[in-house]
Amino acid sequence: MIKSKWLARCAKVLIVLLGAGIGAALAALLLPILSRVWPDVFSQAKYMAIFYAALCLIGGLIFLALSDGIIKATMKVIGRLERFWEMLTTRQLILGCMGILTGLVIAWLLSQLILTMGVSLLSVSLSALLYVLCGYVGMRIGFRRRKRTKQKAAPQPLFDEAIALLDDEEDASPIARTALPCKLLDTSVIIDGRVLDIVKAGFLEGEIIVPEFVLAELRHIADSGDSLRRARGRRGLDVLQKLQKELKTPITIDPRDFSDTDEVDVKLLRLCREKNGTVVTNDYNLNKVASVAGLRVLNINDLANAVKPMLMAGEELTVHIVREGKEPGQGVAYLDDGTMIVVENGRRHVGEQVTVTVTTVLQTSAGRMIFTKLHASEDGKAVTAGA
Repeated sequence: MIKSKWLARCAKVLIVLLGAGIGAALAALLLPILSRVWPDVFSQAKYMAIFYAALCLIGGLIFLALSDGIIKATMKVIGRLERFWEMLTTRQLILGCMGILTGLVIAWLLSQLILTMGVSLLSVSLSALLYVLCGYVGMRIGFRRRKRTKQKAAPQPLFDEAIALLDDEEDASPIARTALPCKLLDTSVIIDGRVLDIVKAGFLEGEIIVPEFVLAELRHIADSGDSLRRARGRRGLDVLQKLQKELKTPITIDPRDFSDTDEVDVKLLRLCREKNGTVVTNDYNLNKVASVAGLRVLNINDLANAVKPMLMAGEELTVHIVREGKEPGQGVAYLDDGTMIVVENGRRHVGEQVTVTVTTVLQTSAGRMIFTKLHASEDGKAVTAGA
């Protein structure tokens, strides 16, 4: 819908005037017929004026009642046209406009032949249909035109050289971009926020799509009564705003919805299957479900784990044990990147900085866990202290 109230009112006024105009045209079409049926009534000027006014009023009221739906449908069409034009290269835009102009010129020439038969409802309708068809055909021919092989013998015209230069700069990248599957962001990865840095660094290529139902869930979370959920939702909306402003290719809001289910994850997977795209998430369960369904998934936790420094069994680390572990005698420490380190027999060293030796590294989509044991010197100190 139109956000500005003033523009919305102007649009409604124009729609009402359109309905009144259609009512007037219908009155002009019906009046000759009615004047033959009731010549005494419709031959008088006042009754003709009443008839015109009545149909204009009826047309205006009907279109006023339908104005909200008309505005909503028009805005959807405009949104789709904008996304369509954004996907076109400069070459396609130039050739498409040339095709439209050529089609309109041909339609004008043909319509002159039709109008020589006389101006009537049939001739005007045929002329309008010609303009629409020829303009559309010209546009399609312009879009589908491909760059021809350059002939070295014949000099190339200046305009064709400009088109060729645009081809060299732009044709390769759009083809590569359209060949890549689109990336659909889910709610959790938007709230997480790391996707912004990943996209800015160029590690996420292709069209980036945020479904409208994901955006609606973000708004719902941002309006939550719980302060923590509200903060998470607002953080997600801020991340989307930064994505729109800072990226060279803005994200696309897909209006498609699936009314037969309320589950956002189910809708996301169905949309991903329809668009043959890739789900970007950090939700462990969604990652598993999408994998089972045979869909492509990018889990940013996997990426974060992949770029962490690798630790091998036998390496030594100096860590600060912050709390007790779940198992008896265990202590827990953390690396700077948040990786959890489980220290065997480290419970008695809580609050201390100790040297440990890596025994096992467990890697999962949910994160990385490092199991260690106290270095021999640290263990010896603990035994001596105990004695």
